[in-house]
Amino acid sequence: MASENAGAFSASATAVQTSPQATQKPIVNDFSIQVATVNGSGSQSANLILLKSIFRMGIPVSGKNLFPSNIAGLPTWYTIRASKHGYVARKKEIDILIAMNPETAKEDMLSLPAGASAIYEDSADLKQFRDDVHCYPVPFDKLTASVCPEAKLRKLVKNMIYVGVAAQLLGMDMEAVEAALRKQFAKKVKAAELNWAAVQAGYEYAATSLTKQDGFRLERMHATDGKIIIDGNAAAALGCMFAGVTVVTWYPITPSSSLVEQLIEYMKKYRVEPDGKATFAIVQAEDELAAIGAVLGAGWAGARSMTATAGPGISLMAEFCGLGYYAELPGVIFDIQRTGPSTGLPTRTQQCDLLAVAFLSHGDTKHPMLIPGSVQECFEFAQAAFDLAEKLQTPIFVMSDLDLGMNNWMSEPFAYPEKPIARGKVLSADDLTKLGGFARYKDVDGDGVGYRTLPGTNHPLASYFTRGSGHNEKAQYTERPDDYVNNMERLSRKFETARSLLPRPQVVQTGKSKLGIIAFGTSDFAVQESRDQLKKEYGVDADYIRLRAYPFSREVHEFVASHERVYVVEQNRDAQMLSLLKLDLSPAETVKLRSILHFNGLPIDARSVTDELITQEGI
Repeated sequence: MASENAGAFSASATAVQTSPQATQKPIVNDFSIQVATVNGSGSQSANLILLKSIFRMGIPVSGKNLFPSNIAGLPTWYTIRASKHGYVARKKEIDILIAMNPETAKEDMLSLPAGASAIYEDSADLKQFRDDVHCYPVPFDKLTASVCPEAKLRKLVKNMIYVGVAAQLLGMDMEAVEAALRKQFAKKVKAAELNWAAVQAGYEYAATSLTKQDGFRLERMHATDGKIIIDGNAAAALGCMFAGVTVVTWYPITPSSSLVEQLIEYMKKYRVEPDGKATFAIVQAEDELAAIGAVLGAGWAGARSMTATAGPGISLMAEFCGLGYYAELPGVIFDIQRTGPSTGLPTRTQQCDLLAVAFLSHGDTKHPMLIPGSVQECFEFAQAAFDLAEKLQTPIFVMSDLDLGMNNWMSEPFAYPEKPIARGKVLSADDLTKLGGFARYKDVDGDGVGYRTLPGTNHPLASYFTRGSGHNEKAQYTERPDDYVNNMERLSRKFETARSLLPRPQVVQTGKSKLGIIAFGTSDFAVQESRDQLKKEYGVDADYIRLRAYPFSREVHEFVASHERVYVVEQNRDAQMLSLLKLDLSPAETVKLRSILHFNGLPIDARSVTDELITQEGI
């Protein structure tokens, strides 16, 4: 999978045959590296060392792991993009291939663009397939044997050889490489020494036996000073801990499992009292139904509760989420989206649960969604979700995806939260004494949100029934049509209240463009780069608004109204975000909307956005 095909279909049988020049014009800090290996071969450590070495050199970098969903032994690809411009979206073309998987080596080689480079096991003889690619054959097995006497460890150590080869060919700072390696193996001193020896062996071989032919180079910058590297799931886990989560019930599912697994580590480290008593409960339920049921039960009882899942889990949670909406129970659900329907492609990314989540359950149901577009927002929105769940007394969904959740991203360090936790409209015993009672589902303030009490409140007027059947303002059972209509209209008012409480969109508007782009989540990275391509290559200015929540705020309506054509960029087949926008906008505005869709499971890239927009514009 050297580029778009992800190993799912064959590359062109014949490649363009134009011999590369002996040397190329220098291409500094602006290329992509793809490592093609076998799942379970231990290549992840080597790939992370490459990524973090480039990061330590001050060069903006991003990494994306494309791995199989079933068993070890199948192909996996890891792509590292270095970009002096700070672009972090997936690059459609691969510039440097490190071909370590014999099963895909030919296809990976044929997929490369002319002028690319390939590092591979010398016995594979990949040069026979291309004479327009710079070839660097390396005797990996021989070099590995020279530094690793134990045959059973050679499969793992072999990966470090290509780290050394790439480091030498690209001019990497070996101090940065060694620092990244020793941090990776900080708890395994012997392993660190063995792997460092392998890196040095690869480096020395490349220095003495390979002739540099291409122009790809890395040079020190200072663009990453003060920044961190973290994945979205770990960032969200941190946010949950700072939000004061106390109950977590979950069922493992890719790609959400690492969120709770990381949260478990954080909570054990920071939320256990000196006497060993935990201040939280994290329970692996028997399935997703049990998980969401426990979340809503804990939320009703006053706990800050959450679960994390993916599309198949969302499907199973529908009925309970309808109960949460109608009985008005707080809870937070992280949906780390992957491709569907059904099992779909469990280890591929999409933004395809929007419609399912927005109206999850039967009847008239609408759920607020937060849509983070960076790891920093994963951290921040995790905290906001718990406050919103209690303020609005309803399930809140945080819509991340596999690309954001499981891959590595640069970020500014997260700010320590300073705002106090917001519990919403909770009545104490003193409040009840002053008020002389309350009606659980009465709209006192006109915002659709009633007042509640928590179980255990020591007051005779604190109790009420929580029911998923018809109820009136006093939480009494009723089937009266007017009571039902009044209750549903109040819930609709509460949804309107959410518009002013949710994160507002980010708008980039020049004031002179008739063309607008709407995007959200991880599509943002490709759109930012695409806007630069449109300006540089076609002279086209495009205004931009990044959605960060549903329901939409007034800025979205204003943005569409101020443009003649608006392209909605999203990673699904059925234009789900565009559908939500059409339901929210006036008919006069909906005719302006057009779609740019990407749904093959690979993270969206800027070139695809640019090409499609230009095609639809007829330029």
